[in-house]
Amino acid sequence: MNRTARLYALVEELRAAAPRPLTVAALATRFEVSTRTVQRDLQTLMQTGVPVRTTPGRGGGWSIDPEMTLPPIHLTADEAWALTAALAAADASTPYAGAARTAAQKIVASMAGPASVAAQELAARIVALPTHGDSAIRTAVEQALANNMVLRLSYTDAAGHESNRVVEPAGLLTADGRWYLIAWCRTRRAGRGFRLDRIAAAAPTGEQAQPHNLTDLLLGSAAAGAVQPTALASLTPPP
Repeated sequence: MNRTARLYALVEELRAAAPRPLTVAALATRFEVSTRTVQRDLQTLMQTGVPVRTTPGRGGGWSIDPEMTLPPIHLTADEAWALTAALAAADASTPYAGAARTAAQKIVASMAGPASVAAQELAARIVALPTHGDSAIRTAVEQALANNMVLRLSYTDAAGHESNRVVEPAGLLTADGRWYLIAWCRTRRAGRGFRLDRIAAAAPTGEQAQPHNLTDLLLGSAAAGAVQPTALASLTPPP
């Protein structure tokens, strides 16, 4: 078993035992490797964001939170290629680009044989002109949207006017290759769209935002006819 396959197998072994912890010695015996190898693999999983944790002392060991991980997903070659192509379009200015990059790596790593080679060859044939984006601003917007937190923005509009805004994020809009944060603007007391590459600074306030309906905020704007992308529509639960 190569290391990539062993890392995935380690996660599944911990998931199967959860919430009971497993010792390094038990895992080493299970995978027929040294305890040092298992320790190194577990540290690698932790560093890449897998929610594994260690409990010291008698009765301790390594465990994983099963609610924070997904079971194995079996993709067809066509599905893997489609995801590879879609994730390749997530450049540095795209929301959640960092997670998209690691997801693409995991998809390719999880495949084997000709399908893996084909996915890697496809990825090598996709190129993009990079755009400029501030990673700290993007991260602040991502976290505010995911956690429903109020943001304080410094923003420059299309006419070059600078202003400071306090906003309650409602969603993201993509149009013509640009990304916009759609939010309730407390300063203007109305729904507004903020182009991500025009946000000069973004800082969380630590305050929980009020929920806002994305469609309602878009009414009366140039994006009133926005619809959910086909690939995402099936993921939304019915009202």
